Amino acid sequence: MSSDNLKVALITGAGTGIGRAASTALAQDGWSVVLAGRGPQRIEALAAELSHRGHRALAVVTDVSKESSVRELFATIRAEFGRLDLLFNNAGTKAPSVPLEELALADWQAVIDVNLTGVFLCTREAFRLMKSQTPCGGRIINNGSISAQVPRPDSSPYTASKHAVSGLTKSTALDGRAFNIACGQIDIGNAATAMISHVTQGALQPSGARLVEPTLDLAHVADAVRYMAALPLEANVLTLTVMATAMPFVGRG
Repeated sequence: MSSDNLKVALITGAGTGIGRAASTALAQDGWSVVLAGRGPQRIEALAAELSHRGHRALAVVTDVSKESSVRELFATIRAEFGRLDLLFNNAGTKAPSVPLEELALADWQAVIDVNLTGVFLCTREAFRLMKSQTPCGGRIINNGSISAQVPRPDSSPYTASKHAVSGLTKSTALDGRAFNIACGQIDIGNAATAMISHVTQGALQPSGARLVEPTLDLAHVADAVRYMAALPLEANVLTLTVMATAMPFVGRG
């Protein structure tokens, strides 16, 4: 790919689940992909797989909750590519599902550090690069959650973090407007990943019952991300919800 046609995407949490599916889809669409994640084996294996298929992929071990790690990630992107056109803030985690009064502060903080502070740190560095590059601008997609609107029982850290991400998405969209930086959010319901595998065994409902819930194939999530990513910068999807049709969301509770 010539430098004139170069388009660079950074995906955090790229080694598994949604991040892996989105990284693969974006690479197939012609993006040069930077795969960020805490586990080197998974992101390096994916980079090798994509490179073998003729795609440009770079694995960078990153802990998005650490300011120094995020700065090193973006320094690598600047040195390797000189620009960034898309950031998919996908890395996320959750706390043990326990009653709120039993939740440890360390478990709360770990979720906030990754799900919220990590999004802020990556967004801040993306702004610095996207404002300075030629042409300036780019797109940021945040992985939110339908839980920000309708939480599950015993999920206060995750719910609070994703509710905050929704506010950060809107502030980012506003603050980036003058610099041709678009920001939107994808809210995903029951994508078939390891994080929500419990719903296929029986997820706790507000009534106290446990019900098996349907899941959504990751290919549909990847297609939603690639749609948002392919838009020209004068168009933006501020929020997009993609979910298993029959899951308990509308009417939950």
